[in-house]
Amino acid sequence: MTNPYSLDHARSLDATDPLPTRRAEFHVPRHDDADQAYFVGNSLGLQPRGTRAQVEDVLDKWSMEAVEGHFRGHSQWLSYHGLMREPLARLVGAKPLEVVAMNSLTANLHLMMVSFYRPTAERPAILIEAGAFPSDRYAVASQIAFHGFDPDTDLIELEPDLPGGLFSMEAITAAIETHGHRLALVLWPGVQYRTGQSFDLREVTRLAHAQGARCGLDLAHAAGNIELSLHDDGADFAVWCHYKYLNSGPGAVAGCFVHERHAHSGVQRFAGWWGHEPASRFRMGPDFVPSEGADGWQLSNPPILGLAPLRASLDQFDAVGMPALRQKSLRLTGYLQQLIDERLADTLEVVTPRDPAQRGCQLSIRVRGGREQGRALFGHLAAHGVLGDWREPDVIRISPAPLYNTFEDVFRFAHAVEAWRDAGR
Repeated sequence: MTNPYSLDHARSLDATDPLPTRRAEFHVPRHDDADQAYFVGNSLGLQPRGTRAQVEDVLDKWSMEAVEGHFRGHSQWLSYHGLMREPLARLVGAKPLEVVAMNSLTANLHLMMVSFYRPTAERPAILIEAGAFPSDRYAVASQIAFHGFDPDTDLIELEPDLPGGLFSMEAITAAIETHGHRLALVLWPGVQYRTGQSFDLREVTRLAHAQGARCGLDLAHAAGNIELSLHDDGADFAVWCHYKYLNSGPGAVAGCFVHERHAHSGVQRFAGWWGHEPASRFRMGPDFVPSEGADGWQLSNPPILGLAPLRASLDQFDAVGMPALRQKSLRLTGYLQQLIDERLADTLEVVTPRDPAQRGCQLSIRVRGGREQGRALFGHLAAHGVLGDWREPDVIRISPAPLYNTFEDVFRFAHAVEAWRDAGR
């Protein structure tokens, strides 16, 4: 009988998995003449092999057609961002008019708060999680101050109430209900970047709306990782990046969702000419008439060279679909959890929730023995071609991405940790 903790067993899991890996569709970094075991898709996803062709298509069009490239062919630049609309909508569970690829995550967050954070003396507050990604906190605090309110009193940061920095739904409910009379906005993550905990976004949205507040979502670690149903869940807006699980390159153009109920509402916004309705955009009139839906929040011409890699990535997601990818993710991360529980519990402690419904790909793993031991293990892993990422003071994040990670990768991580432990650290 095959040893479940052997390389042969891991390879058999790969060979019999219902969703064969698409690893061959990606450029995987090499280490000592072998593929690296790359677990950092939660930070920067690997490059799809189709990316170069998409970028070169734009470059070729530019070289041969120059300005006429705006108007010729299926991939004409005038409507290029629209090529992303339907696959993005499928990815995040939205209607096509609700999504747009534009700007960067934090720029989009600011633009969304212009529209959906409308504080009053009675309702000046924003609720976020304590330990939010710094850029979110900076953005929120600066918006509060910009409107003449005080972040020291009007930025409400909910502290985790469970071990490992996790949040119970009861604590989130109590915070929204307690502060509800003061809340203008609840901004909550789809997946918390430190811990890998995912949340019931429909319930968070319901709670915020029940208190008369708007609800926004940061999906930086959720888009392309977990199944989303943004339209049905009902948040007012969501923002995310495309360089993590969406494999669109460093600093990639980001994504934005605005719920359909705001598509024709005349919501206040910062306007730019690419957000003007296409039918009259080139009349160059003085009055801004917004495009329908999320497109109406665009500012400037889309960066075509920046959007090209996103086309290649979305092709990969469309070829498989998020439901199948999510099931593969559950199997990969479940195998990782099993190996840690049964082979490495004396060395590692998983702080991400054990319930698969409360996590995505990522396991945040605390190294027993503190920072010095953690840094030593992290260096050992990297030296042996196993790459995760480090979060102070003692956590290594390991994120098996179902498009390109394998059960053999997961085994290599566990085997490298065992070797380090058994060698006396």
